Amino acid sequence: MRQRDDDLEAEWASFAQRFATSLRTARHRAGLSQEDVAYRAGLTRYTYQKYEKGESRPGYSANPTLRTLLALAQVLGVGLVDLIPGDPPDLRSR
Repeated sequence: MRQRDDDLEAEWASFAQRFATSLRTARHRAGLSQEDVAYRAGLTRYTYQKYEKGESRPGYSANPTLRTLLALAQVLGVGLVDLIPGDPPDLRSR
């Protein structure tokens, strides 16, 4: 089971990095600073910066709440589907 957990963590970390890239790309397209996005989405700048790095807190992959994802999509003027990368890891228990 340990190998499965390690594999899943690696997949999640990769997924979080792809999310970070889509978030950063959307922000650049919107012409907004990290501070602008954070303020408008009701986040601290530090928290938003962590999401753009693909982490929630040091050593942990990003895992924003649904509410946060919706706020970010609205601030950036994109659909939620545009922020979420395709090909997510399989999180089902086996």
